Amino acid sequence: MRETKHLDYFLLVILALIWASAFFNIKIATYSYGPLTIAFLRIFFGAIPVVLLCYFKKIRIEAFSNDWLWFASIGLINLVIPFFLIAYGVNKVQSNLAAILMASTPLSASLIAHFFTKNEKINLIKFIGVLLPISLFIEQPWNLSPRLDSTLALVYLGIFSTGIAWLLRFYILKHNGLVFQAQVAYLIPIFGVILGYLILQEAITSKVIISLIAVIIGIFIVKKGNKIKIV
Repeated sequence: MRETKHLDYFLLVILALIWASAFFNIKIATYSYGPLTIAFLRIFFGAIPVVLLCYFKKIRIEAFSNDWLWFASIGLINLVIPFFLIAYGVNKVQSNLAAILMASTPLSASLIAHFFTKNEKINLIKFIGVLLPISLFIEQPWNLSPRLDSTLALVYLGIFSTGIAWLLRFYILKHNGLVFQAQVAYLIPIFGVILGYLILQEAITSKVIISLIAVIIGIFIVKKGNKIKIV
């Protein structure tokens, strides 16, 4: 890893903005699309910049190797299920609250890691290959008459908040490490609340502010504890 430069902090802020902007775009997408369709199309559009990069850089896509089941299970747990649950949840609550709740991931991850320290076996792995196509039959998106803003929001979600954001994340991880990249967790809820207010005119209530402060303090304490433990 190289020494952290001003460009690295700039890229970190850009990553936080892109991820935070996902929440109000999800809210707009739910005006016309169901959560399964949003999850499916978000991953579909998100794969475009990644596949293009692999093509031009002549990078072999390991997901098509003999270990494809492992890559599929990672995609299911890390992308498909979370994207569906986020879309379902944002349909019921404000996008700023969703951004705050998502920022609490380091807290829940620390709790889970306390109990699960070994690789977990997936019993329903045979269903991985057919779970995204299922959305086509459950929600039947071809019968929809989607709004233009919902469609544009969905395309943005895939290309920017998923594809480009993940490429940027891996770039930061490669050059600056996990500890530096993890600081994005502080910025996402802040930007999420601001963008929700500016774009969707979502109210910033006292509960939102208290929740935001609580999550940021919690993340700080967890990271401080992990740092002390490592030392």
